This record gives sequence, structure tokens and C-alpha cells, in this order.
Amino acid sequence: MGFHFQCLWVLLLCLTGEGLVRALQSAGGLACNWGTRSTHQLPPSIVVKLLKDNGFSKVKLFEADVGALQALGRSGIQVMVGIPNEFLAPLASSVTVAEKWVSQNVSSYISKNGVDIRYVAVGNEPFLQNYKDTFLHTTFPALQNIQAALIKAGLARQVKVTIPLNADVYQTDSGLPSGGNFRSDIHALMMSIMKFLRDNNGVLTINIYPFLSLQADPDFPKEFAFFNNTAKPVVDGSISYTNLLDANFDTCIAALEKNGFSSLPVIVGEIGWPTDGDPNANIKDARRFNQGLVNRILAGQGTPKRSTAPEIYIFALIDEDAKSVLPGNFERHWGMFNYDGSIKYPLDIGSGKSLVPAKGVRYLARQWCVMSPDASTSDPNLAQSVNYACTYADCTSLGYGSSCGMLDAKSNASYAFNMYFQTMDQRKGACNFSGLSVTTNVDPTPTQNGQRSSCRFKIMIDLRKHEPARRSPALPAAGLREQSSYKVMMGLLVLVLVSTLIV
Repeated sequence: MGFHFQCLWVLLLCLTGEGLVRALQSAGGLACNWGTRSTHQLPPSIVVKLLKDNGFSKVKLFEADVGALQALGRSGIQVMVGIPNEFLAPLASSVTVAEKWVSQNVSSYISKNGVDIRYVAVGNEPFLQNYKDTFLHTTFPALQNIQAALIKAGLARQVKVTIPLNADVYQTDSGLPSGGNFRSDIHALMMSIMKFLRDNNGVLTINIYPFLSLQADPDFPKEFAFFNNTAKPVVDGSISYTNLLDANFDTCIAALEKNGFSSLPVIVGEIGWPTDGDPNANIKDARRFNQGLVNRILAGQGTPKRSTAPEIYIFALIDEDAKSVLPGNFERHWGMFNYDGSIKYPLDIGSGKSLVPAKGVRYLARQWCVMSPDASTSDPNLAQSVNYACTYADCTSLGYGSSCGMLDAKSNASYAFNMYFQTMDQRKGACNFSGLSVTTNVDPTPTQNGQRSSCRFKIMIDLRKHEPARRSPALPAAGLREQSSYKVMMGLLVLVLVSTLIV
């Protein structure tokens, strides 16, 4: 079809109600990560409708979630299916295991459900320095076996393999992107993986997080995280870098060029900004960052070393209240949408169109669990009750600098009690904290200048009124390090709450 006819076709589509979304999809559209670590998952059919309504034509799943994959069938959305790190060892041990995984999680969904699977992501940041050598010896064999399984299934042309890697797999001794090279401790392994990806038409996926760079370094220039060209530039020869995405991506490109892989395709698998759980995680900065990111995606903007725009998967679509808080409380708040698909902040997704919320969400009864007006903050059972509530529900919004961090003592306890009550589906006995709590039909969400504050007292999704939330096969429990880190984080949070109550 000729260029002028394509332009006319897009123009005609724009005259229809779904014109913008379809035009976005034809141009490559927006891409995002859809995580499912939630106590009350938004039904997959509603999520797919949410994706389509907002022009997302590509989605990345962290695991082969049954409900998500079935809902994505014949949706027109391209899918990257992830394999959790826990599966790397068995996949590396036998090509037969890999063949079974591909048959169950790729072939069947393509043939029976019409899912447009384009990538299989083997592992998730397996060479993260914090993992030490946990996955060093299983990742590459697992990749090889998955590729062999795709070839046997006749899917190797349609489905490409990749490994999502954290940006810490490369570094620069000079401090400039042009000095980029892969870490010395994994250099030989990276060379083998890069060669394998190149020879099998695979792609390299890297995760870039300006927010985490800001968190890790108190001297990091905050403006360099954004896309307004207001940061002091980093001058690298004839190139001036004004944002971290360009500089980090080009450091990776320099590492590839230095080692003979200059033409290997690179995807940005995760990039985004959280809205809560830390002073730097807030609505204002998240909106600013993601709007700048969306603008460059829609404009097809590349980087100084690669003018062709890479695929970029925004992290993330929806908040996940059951994620590990190992990196920080903000881990549960990366979504552009709240847990229920409601909008956190407006984003222009092209031609003046804004995000639209999820439709058809059904909630539990309109009631909350709060601290009783007759209860005292000096009650000796209060600290233990708050501790119990926050052990089994998400209290990360109560941390220092978070959206609910400025609540008074009673409201603090009320928030904790309500999160437990909602997480437990408002069932009988879930609002019984040693006589310190009562249920109410009056929304306790605080107001500021007559408007609801950003500290929301939630009512959870009623899973009984929706389709069954089907999960992929159970994964192994979190490792001891992750479990202990979670307990430490929650312990520190409880100490903050208790100190507030005492005051």
C-alpha cells in the first residue's frame, strides 16, 4: 500500500470513535508491563479492555498467567511471555522440560486462543548483582533449550527469545556512555548470550530505571531523570546527553558495538516512575516522567547512537499490592492506574486524548473498618493490632513521605485496620482488633481544602462478582532472603506507626 494511501487510511480512522487507538496500534502503539501480584486482581477481561481503550498494542507478562493469556486471545495485542527465575534451573536441565513449557504456555495459546505471542522472556534480571551467582549457570542453557523448543514447535520465526536484564550488566569506567562495556565478571557469558541472540534473530531486553538511580545516589541530579532538556548535559564527544534514558541506553549500545554486536536489536523492557511509598515516589513526578516518556514514544524518538526508536514497555500498568517490598515500599505503586483500573493522573496519549479508566469493575460493600471513636491511642493492644493488620495487608502508603504518612494517630490505625478488612474481603471478624475498631458507612478518606486527599481508604474489588481469577501453576515460595527482607521492611514500618501513635 502506498505512502499517501496509508496516510489517507489513518486520517479516515481518526474520524471514527476508535480512530486514535487503531492509529496508535498501526504505528506500533504503546507497550506496558502487566503484573499480577495482587490480592484482588482486576479481572483479565477488564484489563485487556483497559489496554485497548488506551492504545496499548503490546504487553509484557512476567509469567504465563492463564487468565491473562486467555483474555489476550484475538485481542490484537502483541504479547511477551515471561519465565520466572525459579523456572530457569529445570528448563536448563532438559530440553524436554522446555518443550513441555513451550507446548503448554506458547503453542496452545497461539493455536487454541489466538494469542499473538511475539517474545518469550527467559528469566527476569537473572544477573542482578544482588543475586550473586544464583542464576549464572542456568540462564543461558534455559535460553538455548527454549529456543530449541520453539524451533521444534515450528514457532521460531514468529516467537523470538530474549532475556530481560538489569542495566547493571554493563558499566562505563569513563563515566560516559561511549565507555560502555559489559561487567567483567559476566563478560564471557554475555558474549555467548549476545552471539546466540544474534544467530537466532533474538533481541536483548534491558530495564532502565531513572527513579532507582535517584534513590541510590543522593547526589544524582534529579532533572537528568526527566525529558525536559533542563538538566546539565553530559558531554560525550560530539554528543550531549540531557536525560538518563538516552545515556543509559547508549552505554548499552556502546558495549554492544565494542564487542561486535552493533546491529543486535535492543528493547527497553521496563521503565517508569512509582507514585507512593517514598518521598520521591509521588503523583507529580510520575506524571511528569511518564508524560515525557509517552511523548517520545509517540514521536518515534530514538537515542543519539540509535536514531530508530526502540520498543519501550512502560512499567507498569496497574499497582500490585502483593509484590515484594525488597527494593522499597514503592514497589507496590508503579502503576499508571490504581489497583482497580482507576486513573491516578491524566496522561495525553496523543491528539489530545487522555487515559480512560477501567469499565465494569465491581466492588465490595461500601463500608470501612476504622478505629473506634471510644478507643484510645494509649491502649496497650493498639500497637500489636496495627502490627497484625500490616503483616497481612499493604500498609506501604503509611511510610515516611508517602501519601498517608501525615495522618494523625487514630487515622493511622484506621488505615491499617481498613486495609486488613478489605484484603480479607470484609468477612465477619475481619474488623475485630481487641475492641479497638468498628465498621462505618462513612468514607474516612481525609479531605484537604474540601477535596479528597491522595490518601485513599480503599474498598477492594469483589472477586465473587467477577469471573474466577485463574492463576498460572504455583511458583515456589519467596526465598529466605526476600522473606526476611519483607519482614524487616514491615517491622520498620510498624515502628514508625507505633511511634506516631505514642506521640
